[in-house]
Parts: sequence; structure tokens; C-alpha cells
Amino acid sequence: MKSFYWRISVVITLVMMVVGFAYIIITTIASKNYFLETTQKLNASIADYLIKEAPPFKNGEVNEEALGVIMHSMMAVNPSIEVYLLDPEGEILSFVVLDSKVKLKRVDIQPVREFIQTKGSEFILGDDPRSNGYQTIFSATEVTENGKLLGYVYITLASEKFEEAAAGLLGSYWLKLTLKSFIVTMVVALLIALLLTILLTKNLREIVATVRKFKDGDLEARIPEKMTNSELSVLASTFNQMADNILHHMDELKKVDSLRRELIANVSHDLRNPLAVINGYVETMMIKGDQITEAERDQYLKIISDSSDRLTKLVADLFELSKLESGQMQLKLEPFRIQELLFDACLKFELLAKAKKIDLVADISPSLPVVEADLYLLDRVIQNLIDNAVKYAPENGKITLKAFYCQTTYKVCVSIKNTGSGIPQKDLDSLFERYYMVDRDKKGIEGSGLGLAIVKKILEVHDSTIQVFSDSSTFTEFVFELDPMQSN
Repeated sequence: MKSFYWRISVVITLVMMVVGFAYIIITTIASKNYFLETTQKLNASIADYLIKEAPPFKNGEVNEEALGVIMHSMMAVNPSIEVYLLDPEGEILSFVVLDSKVKLKRVDIQPVREFIQTKGSEFILGDDPRSNGYQTIFSATEVTENGKLLGYVYITLASEKFEEAAAGLLGSYWLKLTLKSFIVTMVVALLIALLLTILLTKNLREIVATVRKFKDGDLEARIPEKMTNSELSVLASTFNQMADNILHHMDELKKVDSLRRELIANVSHDLRNPLAVINGYVETMMIKGDQITEAERDQYLKIISDSSDRLTKLVADLFELSKLESGQMQLKLEPFRIQELLFDACLKFELLAKAKKIDLVADISPSLPVVEADLYLLDRVIQNLIDNAVKYAPENGKITLKAFYCQTTYKVCVSIKNTGSGIPQKDLDSLFERYYMVDRDKKGIEGSGLGLAIVKKILEVHDSTIQVFSDSSTFTEFVFELDPMQSN
């Protein structure tokens, strides 16, 4: 981080230096132009004064004698000026210049005309006859005789000596100004750079410190989301979300690990019981051999067969639930009339219900819309719920299978309700967890505790949910809904 801070400081310092030098150059140029414009406006009427004191033309000819006297007098007072006499087209007819060579034979007449037209109120540069391509400040006026334009008086206000002196002073000024400015700029820029670096990297330092805490094991460390709406704010928010997701996934992994341990314990217990029964009766038959009667042999074989069926069902349920939870179950969606599936399920459990003297009632609307679902899986849901109702309904109890079209949710609603002691309210939230059984130790209630977990998963893959209602004393009701098939 320190090297990063210094890199930022150096970059800001260099930028400040460049800006400082640019400011010096701009200020120098602006000061020079200010001086030249001021000088030009102060001396704008000097050309008019000259022709009043000594007309440069006499009878259409250049009056060299009079012109020379007044020119030398003016230059004695102000040696920085140089006087030129131009014809109407800008050709130089005569001039008075001290210690300088005139290189141009003519000057551009357009700036002269603009100067005269604006009466010197605007800053205008004209050609310097002493050099090619260089422009300088000037004063100019027309020279007329009897209404006829004879030429122009063109006076440059910055002679060669003036420019040499100005250039020397400018060099000295630049040296002093640059040295002082460099030192001041360096100090100020460095201080500003350090200050800006501290301010700009404050949030970054907080982010780095929080990330280090998180790396060192403080999983609750979060970046304060008090930053402005910037990239660092987005980074802080993203890190916090990532940390929350990591904690969430860790909690999920802990739950999965807990479920895995519980699953292993439950599976071991559930598999051990039927295996122990099978093994015990097989050993009994092997030990007794011909000593057991035919009736005993049939009884032992039936017990072995029932335990084997129970073991097979348990393994099948575990396999099916694992596929549902892992998302490997492939749905085979098809349209069908659910009332036919419900009536068929009632017929399957009719004999079992009669054996317990349970009244199985089907209240199914004949005009239910067609649904689209996996027929096998939905049949498994209905059979599991009816089987569960038959197990828990008391003798001479009642089971009501109801199906109707709900006008509020616009879905097909299926309800399976049984009388009985109901389910305690504290158990309702845990009812659909695998291996959870309210009456697990109650005699006469058999099951693996996987049936309702399978029901919940099957309905979830059909984008549906199951609800359970119970008053904990007289009834238990399971309800789920299915979307009707959309007509084309």
C-alpha cells in the first residue's frame, strides 16, 4: 500500500508541476500582450501628431527635410519608436530607424487600414519591417493632400533595441520566476499530493483492512457502506455480498453435513431393523431345520418377505428423494385430467380404509380443467398423502379427498383431510423434513419418515407448494395447488 500511496503522490506532483509551468507560460504571454496592448493604446495618436507638426508630403512629394527633423526629435524623446512612410499600397517610401536594417520593402496594408478604421481602439499587430514574418505594435494614420490619399505614416512602437532589452529582462525574469515557482510548486504539489492521497485512499485503506480481517478469520468483518456512489462503493457492496454468500454457503454446508450425519444414522437404524429380522428368522430356520412345523415355516417366510419389502421400499424412497434433491429427476410432463387420477387413488386405498373401518369420501368436481404434470410423480404425491391419512386416522374415522377449481388463485386445489388427534403446532414446521415422524415411537405406526419429504420435493419441481393445517386435536389437512394447462 505504501508504494501505491507514493506512486499516486508522485503522479499528482508531476501533474501539479506541469500545470504550474503551463500557468507561468500563459501568465508571461498574457503579461506581454497586456503590455503591448497598453503601449499601443497610449501611443495610438502619435502618427496623427506627427503629420500635424510636419506634413510628410509637399506638393505630392516626400518632404525629407521636415520629416527628418520631426522624426529625429520624436525618437530622441522615445528611442523605441521607428517611423516609416508608406505609399497607398504599403510600399516603404522613407523611414527613420536607428542602428537597424530594414529588411522589408513593403508591409501588409490591411492591418494599417483596420487600425485607422478603429482609431486604435482594438489591439492590432502589423508587419515589422526589420524582420520577415514578425509582427509588432504600431500607430498609423492617413496622409492626404487636397482630398487625395498620398500614403500612410506607419510608426512601430517597439524598436529592435526595445525588444533586445525586453528579451534580456524576460530571460532574467524567467530564471527568477522559474526557480522560485519550481521550488514553491514542488513543495505545494507534494503537500497537496500527500493530502489528496490520504483523502482518496481513506476508503481504500478501510477496504484493505476489512479484507485482511476476513482473511485472518473474522468472518463477520464487513466494509462500512458509507462511501459515495463510486467504484469503491460498488467494491465494498460486492465484497459484503460475497462475504454474506460465503457465510450462507458455510451454514448450508454445515446443515448438509448435519443432515448427512443424521441420514447415515437414520439409514443405519432403518436398514438394521429389517435386516436383523430377516437374519434372525433365516438363522432360526437353519438351526431348527426339520423341527419347525409347516405353519411356522410359512409364518417365518411371511415375516422375511414383509421385512424384505420394507427394506426395498426404504431403499427406493431414499433413491428417489436423493434424485429429487439433487435435481436429477427428469420430469415427463403430459396433460391429463386429475380427477381420474384421484378416483383411481381412492380405489387403491378403499380396501385398506375399510379394514380400519375408515370412511373414505371423494368430493371431486367433475369439471376440473386439464393440468400438465408428471403423471407418475403426481400419483406418488396423492398415494403418499392418502397412505399417511389412513395410517393416522383412527378406527371409525373419516378421510375426505377434495378437489375443486379455486376462483381466487385460478388453480386446481387438492385437499386430503383426515380425522384424528391432529398434529401438535410445534411439529408443523418440521413435518416435511426427511425422517421426521410425529409418532415415530407410537406402536402400530410404520414408516420411514420419507413420504412427506418426497411429496414436498415433487411439488417443488412442479412449481407448487404443500400446506398442512391441524387444530392439534381433531383433524389434519394437507393442501396443494396445480396450475391448469394453458389453452393455445
